[in-house]
Amino acid sequence: MKKPLPFDQAEFAARLAAVKKEMSNREIDFLLLSEPPNQNYLTGYDSLSFYTPQMVIVALSHDEPLWIARFMERSQAMMGTYLADENIRTYPDEYVNSHTGLSAYDVVADIVKELGGETARIGVEMGGYYYSARAHADLVRALPLATFVDADLLVNWIRIVKSPAELVCMRQAGRIADAMIKRGVDMMEPGVRECDIAAAVYYQQIAGTPEFGGSYDSSCLFFGAGERALAPHPTWTDERLPASTTVYMEVHGVRLRYQVNLARTIVVGKPSPAYQKFSEIAVEALNAGLDSVRPGRTCSEVQAAYAQSLARHGYKKEARLGYPQGIGYPPASAERTASLRKGDNTVLQPGMCFHMMAALWLEDKSICITQPFTVTESGYEPLTSTPRALIVK
Repeated sequence: MKKPLPFDQAEFAARLAAVKKEMSNREIDFLLLSEPPNQNYLTGYDSLSFYTPQMVIVALSHDEPLWIARFMERSQAMMGTYLADENIRTYPDEYVNSHTGLSAYDVVADIVKELGGETARIGVEMGGYYYSARAHADLVRALPLATFVDADLLVNWIRIVKSPAELVCMRQAGRIADAMIKRGVDMMEPGVRECDIAAAVYYQQIAGTPEFGGSYDSSCLFFGAGERALAPHPTWTDERLPASTTVYMEVHGVRLRYQVNLARTIVVGKPSPAYQKFSEIAVEALNAGLDSVRPGRTCSEVQAAYAQSLARHGYKKEARLGYPQGIGYPPASAERTASLRKGDNTVLQPGMCFHMMAALWLEDKSICITQPFTVTESGYEPLTSTPRALIVK
């Protein structure tokens, strides 16, 4: 069976070794991974099957991870992971939405016991989007002699520094994001429906570029026109664009599950001199933040450079300035680790990727001009090439 893996075996081996090293540091014998990005990171598995219980087990005593999911997903795991057949496990369909007390986590527990983990120290992702209170209760019940510890973000903190192969995907995702912005702006004219613009952007998201295709994102296209541009996470309507309006659009370029976010504000018509100046202040602050990026600096120091520039013009951004990105699955693309915000003393390292979300949503106006980037040996590399400026159509 053909295995179209996005990375070679050495890449996956290095990731697994780093995870096992951290497990050893924390004295964790078994790591149960419920988060789709972390499952993908360690096995290559990619399928929208995580609406039913799905788990990857990493055991210090076992060479490969074990993948466990619903029986019908086995073929995708066979094609889309490097795992040996015996490390691809499934449970019957009657465990899905069971009303008779069956729990897929009993199957997970049985496999842990099979590997000698009945009395082990087991790490679980307590803060994960896909690890429910019921899942934890069922595992604790099924493994009463084990010790459960919170290992949330263990893999995420390893993922935050991208390998050269991963950075190739991030750059390609950035090129798709650029194409999406261009497609949306090209569509914007008075009288065009918002939904038709959104459809064109989604077409570009999936079509990608002539060299490589794209995929679905971790959330949805954000699109707000007029007053709705004051909101940070609006979606499109079927209203037609008026002769003069402001549009906020955030797109998500995705390549092999690696996601790059990019946002721009577009004026249809002619911006007022005051609003044009407002946009220039926002870009000045964004560039100040970017120019402060270099290895050894902290996230807090980058935020401070941005905030100082903004403060000179009497403005302040309440929300964090940015978040790390990489593998993205619903419901969010942020890696839940470092943030570009005051007080976050995470030290920047080459290979880290962030979305600098230098957006200002005020009561009477908003501006959203952002920049995804990766930290380099001497500064930063933009992951997109769309000019950092207000777009006037």
